[in-house]
Amino acid sequence: MKILDTLHSLLHPAQVTRGRIAVAFVAAIAADGLQIFLQAVPLAPQAIDVVAALIVSMAIGFHILLLPTFIIELVPLVDDFPTWTGCVLAVIALRRRERHVATPTKNKSQGY
Repeated sequence: MKILDTLHSLLHPAQVTRGRIAVAFVAAIAADGLQIFLQAVPLAPQAIDVVAALIVSMAIGFHILLLPTFIIELVPLVDDFPTWTGCVLAVIALRRRERHVATPTKNKSQGY
């Protein structure tokens, strides 16, 4: 049962806090930066992508945008672009938008 609980916590969006956002951004920026310098080392960029995907997923929760980012990072020369950083920025923006849409606004005419 613990495996299912762990899987559930990874797949469902985590509460986006400033600390989690900071961890996700540091991991994404570090991954994008390290890949430029370790491009010549065999399998280093792929290992960095796996670690970045895990850290970002644990920090802000899994989002479907992480999958295309992971695939794009496997393409030579395209992986030099800051795709992890852009993906984290997009996921955080989407999570905040979902949170704002999900919270009902107070309507003065209804007496709330």
